[in-house]
Amino acid sequence: MFAEYLQAAMSHAVYEQIEDGTYFGEIPSFQGVWSNAATLEAARQELVEVLEEWILFRISRQLDLPEVDGHTLAYAKASV
Repeated sequence: MFAEYLQAAMSHAVYEQIEDGTYFGEIPSFQGVWSNAATLEAARQELVEVLEEWILFRISRQLDLPEVDGHTLAYAKASV
């Protein structure tokens, strides 16, 4: 379930080579999820790591996660 969600999100990633020759990657529907690295492959790998951390952060704060191509991650919100 988690792997499918990551794969669906990564399928929306966009990359561009910027002026300094490095590669910038982002997933537009995931605010704040971006990477910048010397190679395209390194930018992809970094983007996966950032996405995973972003998801874990949102879960730890009990924030909603976006649906991606019919994929959702559900978790039980703790009651206070």
